[in-house]
Amino acid sequence: PAFSTTCVKCSKNRRLRQKRAISEKKLTRYFVDHRRVRVVGGQGGGGGHSFHSEPRKIFGGPDGGNGGDGGHVILKADRQTKSLSSVLPFYQGVHGERGGSKNCYGANGACVYVKVPVGTLVKEDGNIVADLTQDGEEYVAAYGGAGGKGNRFFLSNENRAPTLFTPGEPGQDRVLHLELKTTAHAGLVGFPNAGKSSLLRAISRARPAVAAYPFTTLNPHVGIVHYQDYEQVAVADIPGLIKGAHQNRGLGMAFLRHIERCHFLLYVVDLSVSQPWIQLQDLKYELEQYKKGLSERPCVIIGNKIDLAESRSNLPLLKEQVQDRVIALSALRGDNLEELFFYLRELYDTYVKTEQSRGQSPVKW
Repeated sequence: PAFSTTCVKCSKNRRLRQKRAISEKKLTRYFVDHRRVRVVGGQGGGGGHSFHSEPRKIFGGPDGGNGGDGGHVILKADRQTKSLSSVLPFYQGVHGERGGSKNCYGANGACVYVKVPVGTLVKEDGNIVADLTQDGEEYVAAYGGAGGKGNRFFLSNENRAPTLFTPGEPGQDRVLHLELKTTAHAGLVGFPNAGKSSLLRAISRARPAVAAYPFTTLNPHVGIVHYQDYEQVAVADIPGLIKGAHQNRGLGMAFLRHIERCHFLLYVVDLSVSQPWIQLQDLKYELEQYKKGLSERPCVIIGNKIDLAESRSNLPLLKEQVQDRVIALSALRGDNLEELFFYLRELYDTYVKTEQSRGQSPVKW
């Protein structure tokens, strides 16, 4: 037969029926791809004001030390963080301490590190100021203020007993917009109700909501496909696209940006509709209009719902119309998932070799 008949229950202990159903409304708190955050650097400590005095040395002169610098607010990319849901709306660096007597400098304020997912864009007033694409990459979102000068600093031949000292500078105050572009290996691209969420549930342990109405998925979900050699391939379920998505229709560009970071694409086509190749043409057109060359990335066409009678008759017609590889399966029943697993691994291995040949490190999950 053109496809296997193995069920999900017998393949890698994947039991779709036993997964607890959860609504999309409850899932929205787990994945957040937008955040507006205000960051304020710590204020510098004020300079010290004192004069040294001890027996036999009454006029020891000024000995007020400088204040410590305020702490920075630093955004740090962390591959263990997958969403912006843990990012708070306000961060402030630790203030520097005031300068003391005996020329003692105040301690610098500690830096505040904010962990963000890999692939986070940092924008200010609509302009991109940072793109955190590597694990451990840092960006100083707000600099701390400089510490004030103590009266010892103003000692000179003309002024032997200065009383002047300066307060610490305030920290930098900024309002930033964080935008997450999912850095999954593969992206599921398709129209609403094509079966993308069901397919992600079948090949991974992700639990996106599944229902019989369009736009069930309102937020991207990332599932991990595990292999026996401990390699992990991340597959992102992108919310359904419609015609005119590049013009911000439907869910629009809010989710087209997630496809931009995927290294290869999985086009999910509903085989039960008439002329399913039209869906593929429309999907590639929307991707190309959003970003030139996006539709030319390595891909595979997944013909879903092969368990329906009309799908079996449309399958040979689809293969005649397209040149890319077509994998027919049923995400609901789990038919022919093995072929998808094998070809998904081939795409992943090709991506890893390409990145290594360029001298770059591939994204690992």
